[in-house]
Amino acid sequence: MDYLFVYGTLLKDTHHEMSKFLASHAVVIGKGYIYGNLYKVSWLPGAITSTKASEKVCGSLFKVNDFKNVSVVLDGYEGVGENYPQPNLFTRELVTAFLDDGTQYETWVYFYNLSVDGLKQITSGDFLKFSKTE
Repeated sequence: MDYLFVYGTLLKDTHHEMSKFLASHAVVIGKGYIYGNLYKVSWLPGAITSTKASEKVCGSLFKVNDFKNVSVVLDGYEGVGENYPQPNLFTRELVTAFLDDGTQYETWVYFYNLSVDGLKQITSGDFLKFSKTE
């Protein structure tokens, strides 16, 4: 799979260093959502997966060039893998993303991997809207 769905600091509009890295190695396919719930972890969001169609996390889908090498950098940023504290803060998993036009893609997503107890839920599912009001 060469697709990556992002919902937080990797979004283009965050102007984060890693979002610029991703943008230089990928093409935006479109905006959409995945099934999940979004939480404020600290200065960054964390999504957990859901099977409920009413629970959505908003973001963007990218087609990544040279996914194998780019994912090594992104996994490092997200703290995914054996070289990082266990359990990892995030995991990279395959899910279905839905674009606003209804198109579906199998894509990688970085999901939050720790307990969400005590974390504030971002009920809109949209980190960019939340971060502007926070």
